Amino acid sequence: MRLKKSFKLAMNILVHSKLRSWLTILGIVIGVAAIVAIVSIGEGAQASVNSRLSGLGADIITVSPGFERASFGFRGGGEGGGRDSATSTTAKNLTIRDVQVIKNIEGVAFVNGIVSGRGTMTYLAQTGSVSIQGVDTNSWSRVTTSELDSGRFLGPGDLNENVIVLSNRIATSLFKKQIGLNMMVQINIPNVAGRTFKVVGILKSTSGGFGGGDNTVYMPISAARAILNNGNDKLDSITIKTSSADVVDQVVNTTNDRLTLSRHVAGNKKDFTVTSAQAIQANVQSITQTFTIFLAAIAAVSLLVGAVGIANTMFTSVLEKTKEIGVMKAIGAKNSDIMTIFLLNSGLVGLVGGVLGIVLGSSISFFLPSLISLNVGIAGGLKTVIPVSLLVEAIVVSVMIGMIAGAIPAYRASKLKPVDALRYE
Repeated sequence: MRLKKSFKLAMNILVHSKLRSWLTILGIVIGVAAIVAIVSIGEGAQASVNSRLSGLGADIITVSPGFERASFGFRGGGEGGGRDSATSTTAKNLTIRDVQVIKNIEGVAFVNGIVSGRGTMTYLAQTGSVSIQGVDTNSWSRVTTSELDSGRFLGPGDLNENVIVLSNRIATSLFKKQIGLNMMVQINIPNVAGRTFKVVGILKSTSGGFGGGDNTVYMPISAARAILNNGNDKLDSITIKTSSADVVDQVVNTTNDRLTLSRHVAGNKKDFTVTSAQAIQANVQSITQTFTIFLAAIAAVSLLVGAVGIANTMFTSVLEKTKEIGVMKAIGAKNSDIMTIFLLNSGLVGLVGGVLGIVLGSSISFFLPSLISLNVGIAGGLKTVIPVSLLVEAIVVSVMIGMIAGAIPAYRASKLKPVDALRYE
C-alpha cells in the first residue's frame, strides 16, 4: 500500500470521528498553547532585562561601601557579594586612597570616584528634588555609559568650576519650561547655602545604570563635596572601566584582594562590595531561564494528559475499525500497512493540536502583556519574543507525542488476524 493511500485512510478516520478527535486534540492544544505562551513571555522578559543591563557596560565594575554576601547570585565575579539577609557588615565610606590602589591594578583603564546625595534644584522660581552626583572630571566622560543629547561632558578643565550636566528628565520634564544649555540653575540642600551652576551638557534619556539614573545632576566632585558637606577624602562609590570586557573577572578578583589588604579587612569584617555588570547580567539571565523552564515543565504536564487522550482515542478507533481492518487484511493489506495508517492518524491528531496550540499560545503571548500593562499600569515594561525554533519544536513534539501515544494501539491493530477481525461484533 502506498504512503499516499495510507495517509488518505488515516485522514478519513480522523474526519469521521469528529467529536472524539477534537476532544483529544483539545488536550494537545492546551498543552502546546501554555508552553508557547510561557516560553515566549519568558524570552521577552529575558530580552528586556538584557536590554536594560546592556546599558551598564560590559567593561564596567563598581565598588560600593558595605559588604553583603550574595544569596541571589549578584556577585562581582570574585568573592565580593551582592545581597544576603543573613550576613552584612556596617558600611564604611570608601576613600581617595582606595582609588589610588585601584588605579595601580593591571587591566584598569579609568577610575571614577563618586560622591552622591540629594538636594533641590531651583529654576525660574520653581523647585524640584534631584539626585546629586559629584564625579572625577578627569575620568567621568570615559567611564560613564550615558550618552550626550546636547552640549558636552565634564572635563579636566571643570575641576573647580560651577558647571553641571543634567539627565534628560530634569532638563525636559522637571520644570514647566525646559532647561537649555548655558542656563543658570541653583542647587540647595537643607542648612547649606545654595550655589548657582551653569548647564554645559544634557544627557539622553536612560533607564538607569551604574553611576546614576534619569533624575541626576552631575557636577565636579569638589563642588559636590561643598554642597553635600562631604569630607575631603570620602567617596560613596567607585566606578572602574577596564581595558576590555575580557579582563573584568580578573580585575574584580584583584580589586577584592588589593582593597582587602589596603583596608586591613577580611572575612566577616569586609566593608566593601565589588560588582560587575557582566556578573549581574549573567545571573539575571540564569534566574530568568530557570523560572521559564520551571513554568514550561508544569505546562508540559498537560501534554502528557493529551497523550493519554490520544492513546485512548486510538484504542477506541481500533475497536471501531476492527471489521474494516479484517477486510483490508483479507484483500492483501500487510501488518505494516495497518500500523502505518493508525500511526499517521495519531500523528495527524498531534499535528492539528500543535498548529492550533501555536496559534492560541501566540495570541495569548501577544495580548497578555498589553492586558497586564493596562490593568497593572506597567507602561512598556512587558514584551514577548516568539523564537521560530520554539514553533518548530512545538510542531515536532506534538506530532511525536501523537505517534508515540498511538504506537501501541497501531501495533495491536496490525496484529489482528483477518478471520477474528471479520467475526468481531
